[in-house]
Amino acid sequence: MDGITTLRASPFEPKSDPLSGHADTLLHQILTQLNASIAYTITMSSKKSRPPPIASRHGPIHISSPIPRSPDTALLSPSAKEYENQRSGSGSASPRQVGFSDSTPTKSSGGRRGRGGRGGIAGLGFEMGRSRGAPSGGYDDYDLSPTHAYLEDFDSYPSTPDPSHTPIPQSPSMDSPGFSATERDPLGEFGKHQFPSSGYLAPTLHPHGARGRSSPIREGNEKGSRGGYGGQRNKRTCIPTNPTKRRWLFFGVPIGLVVIAAVVVGVIVGTQHKSSSNSSGSSSTSGASKNGTKTGTGNGKGGQTTESFNPFITTGSGKDGSIVTTDLGLNFTYTNAFGGSWAQDPYNPYHVSGRAQSWSPSLLEDWVWGQHIVRGVNLGGWLVTEPFIVPALYEQYQDSTPKAVDEYTLSQAMGADLATKMEEHYKTFITEEDFALIASAGLNYVRIALGYWAVETQEGEPYLPKVAWTYFLKAVTWGRKYGIRILIDFHALPGSQNGWNHSGKAGTVNWMYGVMGIANAERSLETIRSITEFISQDGIRQGVPMLGLVNEVMAKTVGKDVMAAFYYQAYKTVRDITGYGSGKGPILLVHEGFLGVAAWSGFLSGADRLALDQHPYLAFAAQSTATHATQASTVCSWGGGTNDSSTSFGLTFGGEWSNAVNDCGYWLNGVGSTPSYNALGADYCKQSEEYFNWSEDTRQGIMSYTMANMDALQNWFFWTWKIGNSTVMGYQPSPLWHYKLGWESGWIPRDPRAAGGHCGAIGVGGNQFAGKYPASATGSFSSPTPVIAADQLASHSVWPPTSLGPNFTDPAQIALFPTYTQTGTRVVLPTASHPVNATNVGSGWANADDTTGAWVKVAGCDYPDGYDANAASLVPTALCTGSSARRRGLSADLGVRVTPTATPAPRR
Repeated sequence: MDGITTLRASPFEPKSDPLSGHADTLLHQILTQLNASIAYTITMSSKKSRPPPIASRHGPIHISSPIPRSPDTALLSPSAKEYENQRSGSGSASPRQVGFSDSTPTKSSGGRRGRGGRGGIAGLGFEMGRSRGAPSGGYDDYDLSPTHAYLEDFDSYPSTPDPSHTPIPQSPSMDSPGFSATERDPLGEFGKHQFPSSGYLAPTLHPHGARGRSSPIREGNEKGSRGGYGGQRNKRTCIPTNPTKRRWLFFGVPIGLVVIAAVVVGVIVGTQHKSSSNSSGSSSTSGASKNGTKTGTGNGKGGQTTESFNPFITTGSGKDGSIVTTDLGLNFTYTNAFGGSWAQDPYNPYHVSGRAQSWSPSLLEDWVWGQHIVRGVNLGGWLVTEPFIVPALYEQYQDSTPKAVDEYTLSQAMGADLATKMEEHYKTFITEEDFALIASAGLNYVRIALGYWAVETQEGEPYLPKVAWTYFLKAVTWGRKYGIRILIDFHALPGSQNGWNHSGKAGTVNWMYGVMGIANAERSLETIRSITEFISQDGIRQGVPMLGLVNEVMAKTVGKDVMAAFYYQAYKTVRDITGYGSGKGPILLVHEGFLGVAAWSGFLSGADRLALDQHPYLAFAAQSTATHATQASTVCSWGGGTNDSSTSFGLTFGGEWSNAVNDCGYWLNGVGSTPSYNALGADYCKQSEEYFNWSEDTRQGIMSYTMANMDALQNWFFWTWKIGNSTVMGYQPSPLWHYKLGWESGWIPRDPRAAGGHCGAIGVGGNQFAGKYPASATGSFSSPTPVIAADQLASHSVWPPTSLGPNFTDPAQIALFPTYTQTGTRVVLPTASHPVNATNVGSGWANADDTTGAWVKVAGCDYPDGYDANAASLVPTALCTGSSARRRGLSADLGVRVTPTATPAPRR
């Protein structure tokens, strides 16, 4: 739908006349369906003219295997084959370096932090390296992540990455290996050997297509159609050459349609008139009737609101080549070379599901950890905007007051246009067709960033409140339709958890930090509560099975122990709602704070379905001119740490990663920022960003780097699906963060399964994961409830923490900090609109026994700015209790807060 500037913003609204209105509505639906049927017939009848499919590789698929292994070079990309042919020796990782403290990253001979001898390679990092053998050097067992090391020397807070597209003809040599379109995922099929041979020797390290086709992918030029995703097709026409048939097509068919429509409308009008006369003008008290008017659930607890249900959302299903009508009434051809399908039924919405690929389970089937592999993308920049992902949205407010540098200031700059402009962004940046494309790219998950303003805002906060939630509901519907599961990530928290622009407001950290740190955390827990209640409903939980509790907390600022205390409170909040065990509420992800996954070994050992999230970015480490092909070995060295964490901790995800090996990218580090990579040479970033000038060798090198990430991280989400155009530059300025562009243009594999075993093929191997997670990690434990290790409870259950940054170390002083009271009205999130007779749609609140009030401000107490409260002068001199000290969880005897003992009854 790129290029479409006018889209239907809301369902078809009947006219006020009860007779003509319903007739017009039905006529509109009839013509829409006729149009879809004709388009489908034309498409199916013309499929004979498609070029024959390229033969798939026969025989068993061995993507990855334990070390030692003999690489199956027939399955390697050309770049991987070249590595395999050129490398000498075993290519194993170098021994750990010694002589450094636990907290000090190792240094290369070139003086670069954490590079282990790799920093001295000269030359621009975009021409494929030709070195023989794996690079020497490695990471120390106790290295910090490259991102963390970078941040230690960084004086301000950079932005996190994201991308959008212009296809480049794809070379035949850049296609991924051919797989059967309907075969099972080989990494899942060979259960004991499904994980990559990508070990490394430093377990503590954490650095922050259509198959077989060689023709270029081209966007459709007509509105509502992409012309297919699977490759360029032969030109064809549906216009008959026979003159008689031409006359029937151009005159007979339109006349026939008009006659049919007129007859139907006449019958409808007559029926409606008779019905109206018989009822003496009375109307239905329920707001629903056979004429298509539907009732959508409001907030579940607050009653229902009657509205016209979207007539474009109809019952249907299809596979490769079928015609899909989107919720905006636009048609496109569904193309999926991997045996995928789409399906929807608005009257029974949670009893149907599409399938992303033949090897990915539908939402009606169980996801089996240790068998199924998460291959996903982030939908960055959509519901939480970022300047470098959607530059055009920000560029128009660079001369405004205030200047738009984050969503906070963007919202202020938009002023009276906020609702219109922001919703237009939500509506057009990610659409239903993107979900279909994601499935056709071989992906089965999306990670969606959400800000707290999608749930609630307070007076004085400029964000557009609650509208983002409406579009998240669309994503839930689209995900089910195309078989895509969702990880919902709490990306932007009150006060900001990292001071970066993607936290909502750039500047300083005020979450679990400073005078408003506890109040902002309590407010965050309330948002997590509302989201958990919604996604734990039957039908929703299958499509949204994972929740990220906090995105990218700055551990070096907030403190690991303080982070851990919040994680435990959030864990307790969720499990008190859901109960325990597989399928009862979401898997919970905790971010490792750029300390490395090994730093969290043993954290809350025994907890129910607690997973670890790492974001390994080389882009923000010490800048190097090493090629992508060379850096692929560095990336592969992360695999052993992931394997170790999977074995001991449990589910370990690469929640974000990209193809960037430097910090080039328009506004990547924030509006007006200058990439530090440019200091290494003139126009270096220009060569990184102008993808339309890249050579085939460059794309091959990036392909190797891409597959190294996929292989090493195993269960992953690329950041991000697309980057928008820049009105200043005239193209997508950060191509290495743009999955869709790379997939279309030849530096991301058409079939991501091709990455399995890539690290072993380029000579980097090591520790293996046997495929069996700890029982508690997947919610299967012997006792009715999980038992968390006693020492972990003792260390992390004290709430609030007795010391907070920047320098509040006296518990008595922290006891005076402003906090909230649980006496407010709960936020019950609305469900998607649906037909009045739809079944099992839920109320928005999974646990009816969870009736505790929401965290809200204490009446009569003053609260400093939630984004600017780090000064000691803002600490109250006396405790403000409002109308009741007990409401704040205070002990009247001790004058300090204690953890409440009463909890909502869990849903069993």
